[in-house]
Amino acid sequence: MRRRRLIRLVASVCVWACGFALVGCVGGTPPPRRPEAARLPTPTGPPGDQQGGFDVRAENARPGAECGLSQLGPQNAVEGWLDHAGIAAGTPVRLFASTTAPTLTISVFRTGWYGGRTCRLLTTVGPLPGRRQAGQAHSPATNTISAASWAPTATFPTASWPPGDYLFRLDASDGNHRYVPLTVRGPSAAGRVVILNAVTTWQAYNAWGGYSLYHGPRGFADRARVVSFDRPYDYGDGAADFTGNEEPLVALAERLGLPVSYATDLDLHADPHLLDGARAVISLGHDEYYSPAMRAALSAARDRGTNLAFLGANAVYRRIRLDPSPLGPDRLETAYKVAQEDPLYGRDDAHITANWPSPPNADPESSLTGGMYQCNPVHGDMVVARPRSWLLEGTGLAADARLPGLIGSEYDRVDLAYPTPRPIEVIAHSPITCRGVHDFSDVSYYTTPSGAGVFDSGTSAWVCPLADVCGPGAGGPAIQRAITQITTNLLTAFAAGPAGVRHPAVDAVPAEDHGGAAPGEKN
Repeated sequence: MRRRRLIRLVASVCVWACGFALVGCVGGTPPPRRPEAARLPTPTGPPGDQQGGFDVRAENARPGAECGLSQLGPQNAVEGWLDHAGIAAGTPVRLFASTTAPTLTISVFRTGWYGGRTCRLLTTVGPLPGRRQAGQAHSPATNTISAASWAPTATFPTASWPPGDYLFRLDASDGNHRYVPLTVRGPSAAGRVVILNAVTTWQAYNAWGGYSLYHGPRGFADRARVVSFDRPYDYGDGAADFTGNEEPLVALAERLGLPVSYATDLDLHADPHLLDGARAVISLGHDEYYSPAMRAALSAARDRGTNLAFLGANAVYRRIRLDPSPLGPDRLETAYKVAQEDPLYGRDDAHITANWPSPPNADPESSLTGGMYQCNPVHGDMVVARPRSWLLEGTGLAADARLPGLIGSEYDRVDLAYPTPRPIEVIAHSPITCRGVHDFSDVSYYTTPSGAGVFDSGTSAWVCPLADVCGPGAGGPAIQRAITQITTNLLTAFAAGPAGVRHPAVDAVPAEDHGGAAPGEKN
């Protein structure tokens, strides 16, 4: 089991007095230092103009609330899912819930930064009569599990909901609880920092009903080849990866008053113009599963000057297809992983779902991210290589300084044996051993002719220190302060426009990164 499983469990309780955890604690430490050189842009359009954008500062001035869970209970005591992973404000969204309790109450929270709390309550519905919904449908050919036969429990109008990441909290009358996540995207990305929720990766790991893209009851061999969004998430308190791998960054970005917008990777797949005019796109803690359309949209944005940040390792590693379910478009996610198993093999190689670095049509992720996924599981210290980098300003970190436990459980390395943009600067170069092979994890930054800057954290444990929820061996105030300051430097510079203009990368790649094979592939 990966360390991020622990992250998901810990992130549901109040673990940091600053309020980055979901229960919305009050008080905390002073905000991280914002680099003096950075000038945050004013989003296009007048304040409050829904055509022009969204003022996060006005939103964050609203009263906060607690949205944490105190008792989860058995998996099937209460659970639910929505008919959309992400919506534009004004699109009604239906909740499908099941509970063994007599009644159910639904509270909808927007997550962000509300004076020390990380949630705002928008609405509460209920109590409604409880209903234990029928089980699931199983498609044996692909081991796809669906709960599409469930009856809707409630429909929510969303015209007044501002852009953001939302949590529906399901409170059963017997004391059991679960979350259901939703993203409300903004009307325009122009002039904004787009926070991208990696819902295709959430769904890949979702084993509700017994099957995920990683395993079935008998392991990898009988895993699902197609997974459905028409079912609950079986991990992260029902919120999948959001609570540990994504929410701490959302809280920091809003705490800094950045001109944020929100979207899912499904939105990126559906709309090639989603990122038009965006200042930056932030890919969060684990963003592994990409369709060709998703990857093309990110690459095109970078080539127009939009900054990209990958705040996790193993991004853009799996190639997927998306198809409709009876509930709407892009509700079925296909990933065979092994090229020869895909029915399109030999017939339509452009849409085959082998991993991006693998043939046919191999296109390693490094040409976009800068780093190349290497191996898991691993646990090691992050080691500073270039302390004079602008990214490390205000941290006090010197050359060879160590941040304990921050490498893992997956990691990337700049590997010049694969397509790698230049100039690329390795900020941290950390020795580790994975599956018995000595290697390095790299934090990297490259710049492009368009002026865009691209950052790769090189570790899947980058977001969790922001809320100090990484688990044993990778926590504490010193690590939290350092990663929060580096991330603050990154976000504020990226929000100000093409980072390569003010902060051009220095081509600096350690000798160990000049080639070599990855230690091993993942299932």
